[in-house]
Amino acid sequence: MEYFFTETQKEIRDLARRFAVERIKPVRQELDKTGEFPFGLMKEMAELGLMGIYIPEEYGGFGGGILEMCLVVEELSRIDGAVALGYAACGLGTFPIILAGTKEQKERFLPRLAQGELAAFAITEAQAGSDASNVKTRARREGDYYVLNGTKQFITNGSVAKIYTVIASTDPSRGARGLSAFIVEDGTPGFSYGKIEDKMGIRCSKTAELVFQDCRVPAENLLGGKEGLGFIHTMRTFDRTRPGVGAQAVGIAQGALDEALEYAKTRIQFGQPITSFQAVQLMLADMAIQIEAARALVYEAARAADAGVKNISGLAAMAKVMASDTAMRVTTDAVQILGGYGYMKDYPVEKMMRDAKITQIYEGTNQIQRLVVASELIKGTLW
Repeated sequence: MEYFFTETQKEIRDLARRFAVERIKPVRQELDKTGEFPFGLMKEMAELGLMGIYIPEEYGGFGGGILEMCLVVEELSRIDGAVALGYAACGLGTFPIILAGTKEQKERFLPRLAQGELAAFAITEAQAGSDASNVKTRARREGDYYVLNGTKQFITNGSVAKIYTVIASTDPSRGARGLSAFIVEDGTPGFSYGKIEDKMGIRCSKTAELVFQDCRVPAENLLGGKEGLGFIHTMRTFDRTRPGVGAQAVGIAQGALDEALEYAKTRIQFGQPITSFQAVQLMLADMAIQIEAARALVYEAARAADAGVKNISGLAAMAKVMASDTAMRVTTDAVQILGGYGYMKDYPVEKMMRDAKITQIYEGTNQIQRLVVASELIKGTLW
């Protein structure tokens, strides 16, 4: 399909596609088996300039936007959603600094991230998932420091990232309005890692518990230099990264369709390839239709964000829901088309089905996203 990309955007897409096919595809099965984080691949992506695609040029990045990030995430996910997540999670940890960081904070951290240091975003806790306002991690001001105490759970890139954006409460009496955001570096005294999760899918992406025990963070690391804006920073960030989750889902779905179509062309039953059977043709057609519709919505949300559209919460939520639901349907159908082979680890579609599921859950469950869409619709702010 023609999406009227610039020549530069096409080059970015093609670079990510070549890297995924040539460097990720040969090792994706082993990475899924061992769960080892792909540090080498991340370093190679940094050398290619992909890690800084969405970081402004003045801080050493390429100067692209959400759409450019989505193009990279989609192409990586087409081969391996887990490696793509390691890349995309850096954006989730970086965008709060891009959007809300002081000039000094941007100068300190963005060049490092553009050069390939890994980032992560930490808001989720045992009792604060969809209810993001229920954060229990506390941050208390003591002179030139904030002292953090609490535990974060299910943090993507946890234990491998060097720079974390952490949401903590500086005023528990104010609920969501009492949340603040802090930039916390790996190695800060009082900051350690707990459980590393053993997951169904996206297995080579690290998901970890972050533990803060009297962790002293310099006051200059309070994001934006103001307390009480953590929830706002989080929502603004999600509006820009949810299209990235959509891009991951679209990529996983497209990869599953690629595998299913190739298999169906060569699988002979009753003396002919199964692509000659109408039942299979209809499944493949539905898969392609759903993917293309999801892709269009993801690109629309990304372009709206890059254009500075004021309210994109509903659109970003729609893109995330449509794409992730599509990924789950398409990968399940891909397994069905491959039949018994689809259930075996010798073929990649079972991994794609496992990887797809999380896209319906993280960065806001699809149930919560539908509530966001409904709210915007009722208020008359969706369009």
